[in-house]
Amino acid sequence: MSATPGAAGARVGRLSVCVYCASSDGVAPSNVALAEAVGRGIAARGWTLVSGGGRRSMMGAVAKGARSGGARTVGVIPRSMVEREWADHDCDELLVTDTMRERKALMDAHADAFITLPGGVGTCEELFETWSARVLDLHTKPVVLLDPDGHYTGLLTWLHGLVDSGFALPSAMEWLVVTGEVGAALDACASTR
Repeated sequence: MSATPGAAGARVGRLSVCVYCASSDGVAPSNVALAEAVGRGIAARGWTLVSGGGRRSMMGAVAKGARSGGARTVGVIPRSMVEREWADHDCDELLVTDTMRERKALMDAHADAFITLPGGVGTCEELFETWSARVLDLHTKPVVLLDPDGHYTGLLTWLHGLVDSGFALPSAMEWLVVTGEVGAALDACASTR
């Protein structure tokens, strides 16, 4: 991979951290608070937030938390979802794409690391795409799963079962950092392992 802004070699000083999380209403207030805490943590380290560009639910909270601490925020949202997710026009940079695939590609290109918070099908899909690309050595960016309340316990049990049954190599699990602490998740983003 060439030395682009999102390349592993660029991980000095100001990081850009992509956060995947729910954008749907109705999630537990503790998850919204978690997202806001992650945003504040990104700001406290002087980093940039890359998010899905929505202003609702956890997605909006992570951007709000980042901006409250003075962080630069980059939102990436497909045109078809601008109204559905209530585009976050307060982002320092709001990129509107034609497709979801373009959205994910731009988020990836703008990020030096990835944190996945509790979420649904779309959040899991984003986690799996960035993690599988890391396992395949298509990038060297940290991939972190922040799960303080056990939201992903069943998924992690299933994943370890894939290793046990030979469907995944044990090394695949080494490239996914799982933690329940915001600080540890952010520390892992700065890792160059």
